[in-house]
Order: sequence, then C-alpha cells, then structure tokens
Amino acid sequence: MPTREEITYFGAGPASLPTTVLQNASSAILNFQNTGLGIAEHSHRSALSSDIIATTESSLRNLLSIPKDYTVIFMQGGGTTQFSAVPYNLLGYWKLKRARMDYAVTGGWSQKGSEEAKRLYGDESVNVITNSKKVFGSYGGIEEEKEWKRTEGEERVFTYYCDNETVDGVEFPGFPSSLEGGVVAADMSSNILSRRVDVSRFHLIFAGAQKNIGTTGLTIVILKSSILQTQPTPTTLRALGLPIPPIMMDYPILAKSNSLYNTLPIFDVWIAGEVMKELIAAGGLAKQEEVANRKAERLYAALGRAPGIFKIVPLEGARSRMNICARAQPVELEGVFLKGAEERGLLGLKGHRSVGGIRISNYNSIREVDVDTLVQYIDEFGQRNA
Repeated sequence: MPTREEITYFGAGPASLPTTVLQNASSAILNFQNTGLGIAEHSHRSALSSDIIATTESSLRNLLSIPKDYTVIFMQGGGTTQFSAVPYNLLGYWKLKRARMDYAVTGGWSQKGSEEAKRLYGDESVNVITNSKKVFGSYGGIEEEKEWKRTEGEERVFTYYCDNETVDGVEFPGFPSSLEGGVVAADMSSNILSRRVDVSRFHLIFAGAQKNIGTTGLTIVILKSSILQTQPTPTTLRALGLPIPPIMMDYPILAKSNSLYNTLPIFDVWIAGEVMKELIAAGGLAKQEEVANRKAERLYAALGRAPGIFKIVPLEGARSRMNICARAQPVELEGVFLKGAEERGLLGLKGHRSVGGIRISNYNSIREVDVDTLVQYIDEFGQRNA
C-alpha cells in the first residue's frame, strides 16, 4: 500500500487537502483544544463552534476582500442545492410575475442550473443567453459576449453563470464585462480561492468546499445583504402563483441564525478555516493566483509539446486553470497513459464519466513539484509514443 507521500491525487473532487491541515485535523477529531471532546462532538450551539464560524468567515473576508454590505452563509447540500436556492432567493428582485432569468450555459454544471430553474419556474421564465454546445458542437469554449441573447429591460431579474466548468475544462478568464451593473449570480465551486475576485460585481457567489476550500459537505454563499431585506413573503408568493423556498434554502432565515438554523457540520467549517489560514500565511490570493497560473501553463505546455498524442479539449481563450482536459490519440492510448500514471503515484487523472479522456485537476493543494513530476511523465509518454 502506498503512503501519502508516495502519491499525488489530481482528482476533480473531492480533491486532496494540504497534509498539514489533515495532520492537525487528526488531533482535533480526538481532542479539540484540550476539551476532552473531538471537534465533531461539540455542540453547534457552543461558544467554541460560534468562534470557529466567526474565524472562518473572517479569513474568507480577508482573502476575498468581501465588502461590509455582503453576508456570508455556511450551508449544506453542495452546489446542486444552490441550483434551486439561487432562483428562489432572487425573487426579491422580481417586479412582475412574468420575469426572466438569464443563464449562460457553458458546460454541464450551468446546464444543470438552468434546467433546475426551468423545472421550478417553467421554460418561459428562463432565457439561455448562450449555449456553448450549440455554438461549438461541444462544451469547449465561451461564445463572444456580443453574441449573447440577453433579456432586455426590467424583465431580466438576474444573470447566472458557472465561472469554471470542471467536466470539459472551461473557465471564464474574468468577469464578463457585458454583465457589469446587473444582478449576477456565479457558481465558483471549482475555482474559488484560486485567484482574486471583485466580489462587489456580484450579487451572489456560491461554492461547494470540496475543491479548493475543504471537505465535502460544506457550501459557502456570499451575497449582497440587500437581498436579505427584499424577499417577498410566503403570502405574496402564493398570490403570484410562485413557489415558496424550502426553509433550508431560505437565505434570510439562515443568515439570521448565523448559519445555525439546523446542525451545521462544524468540523467541515473548521477544516475550511484551516485551509484559509494557510492561504493567508502563504501570501493570499495574489500569490495563489500566480502559482495557479504557473502550474497551468506548465501543464498545457507539456500537452502541447505532443500534439500528435494529446489533443487539448477547450479552445485556447477558455481553458481552465483548474481542470486541464485532453484526449489521447488514438483513444486506446488513454488507458496506457492512465495506467502508467498510477504506477508512478499520479492518481485521479481519468476524465469525467460523461466524456472520458484525461483530466488534470490543478487545485490549490497541488504543489508545483507535483506538477513538475506529471509534466516529466507527459513528456516521456509523448516521446515514447511519437
């Protein structure tokens, strides 16, 4: 059996965590701060748990420079729950019963988000402003913004997009300029804390923790506090014939209870806080962005040195720094590549089950030395099979 030091896990999620955080967690799970109880055993209503929530939120605000008029909520249910929660909670901006939600569909996750909005509110309420599969034949790029078919006027209540699509390795290079000044909701589950973000451009950001933040089971929501004050009452929603959000998706209720309306997984919040502390100590997101970009450049360059063996999936302008996706040519070489990688302790490189191929997830926990090892293997594989 290999030791932790002998492998590098490039899986897309749950992703690997810093070894130092796990070492601290192994002690915390047995006896946290000399209390005689493990961290997972402490009441979520205790002062200790409240301090963990406050400390983690403070670190998140530090890293992302979150403005004071924004609220942070810790939730459960992953990004999939937010596919429902986002349209439910942005109802406060609806002036009329007939309103449109704009969705940029650039991959499988934004597609799922748009489908859930349609399921809840009907096809007529959802406007897909761009669909990469229709434009490019697959989810391999992002259409130019000037071609997006946006809803005009006050009928558009918000625009939704996924900042990084893990399945096909598509990432927005930055905030879409055409959305400036509007109500914008973004799924940042797979690239949050990998680069600097101007939170003030968004009304809502959500992220599952299991890529760059921590363990599976925690979801972070960052939202403009005005959203919490403009929610229609259940009576108003009934009168409009609109659905009422389940209580565990109701942002105002969760915010009012400091994320503790029900039993929050405090251990997961603590893990996230420990990861954030390490990021701050290492230089914050300016430094992390440099590292992430450098690692991604090395990986794309290595694949590009063997164009007859590896075909990079997304178009150059939309290539993800977090999920580098490629196909081996001929396809039979993919199994050979993956087997050889596993023999070298390079794990988790198989592409998503829906598309296959090779996927290198370059999350924050992946060290530059790990990338160097993989780059060396890619080069050797390319030369051997040329």
